[in-house]
Amino acid sequence: MARHVHRLPRFLLAARNEVQNPISFPLSHSLCSASEPENPTETTSTEIQNPSTNVEDQQRHEQVQKVRVLLLQSRTEPAQRLIKSLVLAKSPFSSPSELFTLFAVSAPSVKRTFSDMLLAVCSESRMTTEAIEVYRLMKRDGRFPSFASFKVLLELLVASKQYQIALELVSDAVGSGIRLDRFAFGKAVLAAVKLGDLNRAFELLDSMKKSSVSPGVFVYNVVLDGLCKEKRMRDAEKVFDEMLKRKLVPSLVTYNTLIDGYCKVGELEGAFGLRDSMKVENVEPSLVTFNSLLSGLCRARRMDDAEKILEEMNACGFVLDGFTYSIVFDGHSRSGNGEASLALFEDAVRKGVSFNKYTCSILLNGLCKEGKMEKAEEILRKLMERGLVPDEVIYNTIMNGYCRRGDLNRAVSILEQMESHGLRLNCITFNTLISKFCAMREMDEAEQWVKKMAEKGISPNVETFNTLIDGYGRKCLFDRCFQILEEMENKGIKPNVVSYGSLIHCLCKDGKFLEAEIILRDMVGRGVLPNAQIYNMLIDVSCTAGKLKDAFMFFDEMAKNGIRATLVTYNALINGLCKKGRVIEAENLVSEITSSGYSPDVITYNSLISGYANTKNIQKCLSLYEHMKKLGIKPTLNTYHPLITAGCEEDIVLVENLVNEMSQMGLARDRLVFNALIHCYAKHGNLQRAFALQRDMIDQGIPADKMTYNSLILGHFREGKFSGVKDLVNDMKAKGLAPKADTYNILVKGFCEQKDFSGAYVWFREMADNGFLLTASTCNELIAGLQQEGRFQEAQIVCLEMKVKLIDDSSTNEDLSAVAKM
Repeated sequence: MARHVHRLPRFLLAARNEVQNPISFPLSHSLCSASEPENPTETTSTEIQNPSTNVEDQQRHEQVQKVRVLLLQSRTEPAQRLIKSLVLAKSPFSSPSELFTLFAVSAPSVKRTFSDMLLAVCSESRMTTEAIEVYRLMKRDGRFPSFASFKVLLELLVASKQYQIALELVSDAVGSGIRLDRFAFGKAVLAAVKLGDLNRAFELLDSMKKSSVSPGVFVYNVVLDGLCKEKRMRDAEKVFDEMLKRKLVPSLVTYNTLIDGYCKVGELEGAFGLRDSMKVENVEPSLVTFNSLLSGLCRARRMDDAEKILEEMNACGFVLDGFTYSIVFDGHSRSGNGEASLALFEDAVRKGVSFNKYTCSILLNGLCKEGKMEKAEEILRKLMERGLVPDEVIYNTIMNGYCRRGDLNRAVSILEQMESHGLRLNCITFNTLISKFCAMREMDEAEQWVKKMAEKGISPNVETFNTLIDGYGRKCLFDRCFQILEEMENKGIKPNVVSYGSLIHCLCKDGKFLEAEIILRDMVGRGVLPNAQIYNMLIDVSCTAGKLKDAFMFFDEMAKNGIRATLVTYNALINGLCKKGRVIEAENLVSEITSSGYSPDVITYNSLISGYANTKNIQKCLSLYEHMKKLGIKPTLNTYHPLITAGCEEDIVLVENLVNEMSQMGLARDRLVFNALIHCYAKHGNLQRAFALQRDMIDQGIPADKMTYNSLILGHFREGKFSGVKDLVNDMKAKGLAPKADTYNILVKGFCEQKDFSGAYVWFREMADNGFLLTASTCNELIAGLQQEGRFQEAQIVCLEMKVKLIDDSSTNEDLSAVAKM
């Protein structure tokens, strides 16, 4: 009876092969052993059942042996070609990992060389997953790839956007004692920047310097790009300065990156300063350079300057493409100049410029925003005649235009037109209509369109539900908002930061601060991290309500959650502190703005000026005003309001100079400015000038209000013109401006100061009949005056009426308690 022989495991067979010289002993011989069957023709049961497995195993071992022989003979190039053919053919090895595993046990003496070669082959062949697997197998064996194969793998990982793994690879390399070169550091910095981890990028940059590896222009460009994308232009400037100190010559990419960064944050002077530097350094601009400058100018609505850039582009020989036209179309749209877009379009058509769907949608969107729907459809027809095939984006743009105009019937007909042209309706199509109905507060109609959407086989998305939440929130139907959040979760749609943000915004507007904070806690509990905008809402509403402790609690929470404060955050806090008179703390926050990479803007300075104006520190107000102008920050009306109001208390000449500067800035006087000036001239006894200003005010279509009349009444008292006071009050009443406590207090106090207590008592009588109270000081002055004139009965009436009013009005000034005791 023949003996049954069990085949050895493949890894043991391979190990036995390693013992003998493959050149002296052929593979067939090395597979024989004392345990083989006595009859050479005898086979195992496994071989009978799986003959193909035996053949495949034989092929695998043969290929491993071929690679091994080539490596032992130092024939690296043929070995690499063979490995590559085996990896790409995926036969007889199903994966590089299988080849690695078999070779590891078959040929340990050349395993190191082989594994480096296999890793390099996978990396060079752009087999990312396989290369990572091979690297991890090498790591498991306790060895790190050669520097050459490491660099090839690192390059593949970055090119494949496997940034986190690339950084892990770099950390492993450093841990293995490998000294990185400029290439490796550059790829690592790029990976960190792409992940948005600028702190890691700067750590790598510092490591580079400490390792005496000089960063090149490429590395600096990568870091600058990351900073500019995060709008950290102050930090970008520091990096650029460091680059120049190292005598590195900025490239076109350097300039384009910074110019684009400056343009996106609206700092056009910085952008054009770099453009001038390019001219000095003879760095030729590219289409990217001009498009960035154009984009910045168009966003700032500086269309005259944009025209100059177009002329310069033409002079440099650049042919405007569709993208450039789309930038300019967008600029005209922002400026509300649809006619300019139409003229540009006609000029482009004459030049034979071909517009793609993107450029077309930008042009049409601008026209639709201005309500030029018929013109938009006419242009669309022209473009269709020239071969343009409209897509869903273009039709949705037209549809959105009709919704903006309120022509919902036509909007629905565009939807039907889309269907007739075989275009698939999508969420954006329906969301446009639903959003309009929500804006019109027609929530029942909005819900009907959600149903129609489902009937068309289109499932509402998160934006659909967010629109409904915002619509119900604006109507303060918060219970329905919470129901929608539950519906979303039931449908497997996770509410996002916008879902909660809309609800928090509406709660804040309705004064429901506690509920807003509860929603904040709920969203965090559900794994939705609030963004800066949500925290800014809560900080702003807390500051407005005077709850600075809560505002700074949210501010600290932002930092704890790794959410970077924005300029809006700082401005809200500064404004809140200034309103509380805490101007020193507010001014200290300005340094935090700068250290965070932002620049204080006009809102920052307006808050500070207003804060110091409330503390009567006019000199500090003027110092801030001059400083903001030096920084190139253009003042607004809100800058001049506190300056003029504070100036009125001190120097009328100063006020006149401020008004002249305001006019030179192209700022027209509004009611607040007129009232401040009228009050100023009335207070200083120039009633003629005050009345002249009132006439100017009316001529400009600004009707006088209660403050205007109060100032004119005060002016009459200052000049002793009592007869005109009654006429002013009658005129005030005729215009529907019923006098209130402030006006009556001026009237009573004015007559008291003139020792006309009889006249003062008449106005008190009218004031009391209308349910208003005197201030404590004026009340005491009136009672004392009446008593001095022997009019004790009237004095007693004033005293008694004030006591009754004090009892009825618990919110009255506590100073009036003195009157109650009389």
